[in-house]
Amino acid sequence: MMPESRSPELVLQRKPFGSWLLGRVDQSARVLRVRVQVLLTFFSIGTNVIGAVVVFVLAVWVLPGPPSSDELSLVRWIAFPAYFLFALLVGAVWSTRLALRVTNWVLEDRPATRKEQIATLQLPLRLTMIEVFLWLLGTVFFSLLTLALEPESVLRVLVTTLDGGIVTCAASYLLTEFALRPIAARALADGAPPRRLLAAGLKARTVFFWAAGSAVPVAGLMLTAVIALIEKDVSATRLSVIILVLGTAVLVCGWLLTLLSARSVVAPVRSVRNALSVIGDGELNVRIPVFDGTELGSLQSGFNQMAAGLRERERIRDVFGRYVGPDVVREALTSDSLGGEERFAAVLFVDLVGSTELAAGRPPTEVVQLLNRFFAIVVDEVDRNDGFVNKFAGDAVLAVFGAPTELPDAAGSALRAGRTLARRLTEELPEATAGVGITAGTVVAGTVGDVRRYEYTVIGDPVNEAARLSDLAKQTDHHVLASMAAVEESAPSESAYWHAGDEVTVRGRLTSTRLAHPRT
Repeated sequence: MMPESRSPELVLQRKPFGSWLLGRVDQSARVLRVRVQVLLTFFSIGTNVIGAVVVFVLAVWVLPGPPSSDELSLVRWIAFPAYFLFALLVGAVWSTRLALRVTNWVLEDRPATRKEQIATLQLPLRLTMIEVFLWLLGTVFFSLLTLALEPESVLRVLVTTLDGGIVTCAASYLLTEFALRPIAARALADGAPPRRLLAAGLKARTVFFWAAGSAVPVAGLMLTAVIALIEKDVSATRLSVIILVLGTAVLVCGWLLTLLSARSVVAPVRSVRNALSVIGDGELNVRIPVFDGTELGSLQSGFNQMAAGLRERERIRDVFGRYVGPDVVREALTSDSLGGEERFAAVLFVDLVGSTELAAGRPPTEVVQLLNRFFAIVVDEVDRNDGFVNKFAGDAVLAVFGAPTELPDAAGSALRAGRTLARRLTEELPEATAGVGITAGTVVAGTVGDVRRYEYTVIGDPVNEAARLSDLAKQTDHHVLASMAAVEESAPSESAYWHAGDEVTVRGRLTSTRLAHPRT
C-alpha cells in the first residue's frame, strides 16, 4: 500500500531555492515581493559601488599613463561621483518600475499567463541591460571628457571602464537571477521553462560567463601591457606593481564570476539530488520548485513529472492490490508465473448462514454494514496468516494459502486462520453465523479471462471440497471443519489442535473426505 505522505512543501522546505535568504515556498505574495525587492536593490547597489570604486582606483592610480592635469583631476573628483549618483538613482527607479510591472501578477496572487511567464524569466536580463546601458553611457561620457582634456589618457580610461562594466554587469546578472528564484518558481509552477527561453541555454551562458570572468579581464591586462609599451617612462618597479595589482583583480573577478555561475548551476541540481534522496526513502509526495530558465529548469520539471508518475503508479498499484491482493500484484510485476501452474495450496471457504433471510429482514444499509463487518474480520485473519483473499462471492469468501506466493506451511496457516476466524465471528458478529471449510491439495493457479480483463484464481478439487465443508460446518457446534488431508500436511504445532472425525462423501466428489474438528 502507498504510505501516508507529507505535503510536498513540508518535505523540501529547508532552503527550497538554494539559500535561506530567499525564504520558504509558502511565503505570502507581499512578503515575497518585499524580500525580492530588498535583495535586488542591495545586490545592484553593492556590485555597482564595488565595480565603480575598483575602476576609479585602477584608472587614476594604477594603470600607466602621464600624471593627470589639475583640470582633469578636478573634473574626475566632481564628475565621477556626480555621474555615479545619477546612474544609481536612475538605475534604481528604472529597475524598480520594470520589476513591479513585470511581476505584478505575484501581488494579485494568481498564476502567470504565458506572456507574463516569459517576461518574468527574462527579467534578470532586462534588469542587467539597464546597468549595461548606464555603464556604456558612463564609458562614452568619461572617454570623451578625457579625450578633450588629456587625449593621451583616453585609452586607459576606456579600457578600465569598459572591462569593469562588463564584469560588474555579469556579476549583477547572476545575483539578480538568484534573487528572482522564488518568483521564477511561481511563474514555472505548472511546468518546464518555455522553449524559446532555452535558445541560448546553459552552454551559451557558461561560455559568456567564462568570457566575462576570464577573457575580458585578461584582455584588459594585455591592453595594459600595450599602454605600458607606449609609455616609455614606465619603470620596472611601476610595471611590476601594475602587473601584481591587475593580476590580483583578474583572479578575484574570475573567481567571483566562476563561483556565482557555479552556484547558479549547482542550486537546481542540488534540489533534484535532495528530492531523489527523499524518494529513495520511500516518500513519493515530493515536488521541487522550478526556478531556472535553462535546461536545468527542464531537469527540475522533469523530476516533478517523474515523481507524479511514480505517485500515480503507486496509486494504481494500491487500488489494483485492493482488488486482487498485494501478493498477486507483486507476482504480476516480477514474474510470469501467473500464466498458469500446478501448485500445492490450502483453501479456506467461509459462507454466511441464512444470508437471504438476513437481506429480507433488514434495511439495505444495515445488510451492507453487516457484510462489511463480516468481510473485515475474514480479511484481517487471512492477512494475519499470510493468505490471499481470492474473491468475494456475495456473502462468501474464498481464501488461498500458498498461491501465488509460496508458504512454508500453507495448510497450517489455513487451519490456524480457520480456527481463529470461527472464534472471532462468534464473538464479534453474534447476529450472524458462518461456516468455515478448510482443505489442501494440488490446484491450478493462474490468470483467466480476456485481454480486456483478467482475474487471478485457483481451480481444482480442493476448492470444491472446501466449499462443501463450509456447508457442513454450518451444522456443527464450532462452525468450522477441515479435511484430515489438510491436517496431515500441516506442521505439528498446528495439527495438534485438530482431531479426526467421520468420513463423508461431500456433494460433487467421488472420493470420501475424512473430516477434522478443532479440539475444544
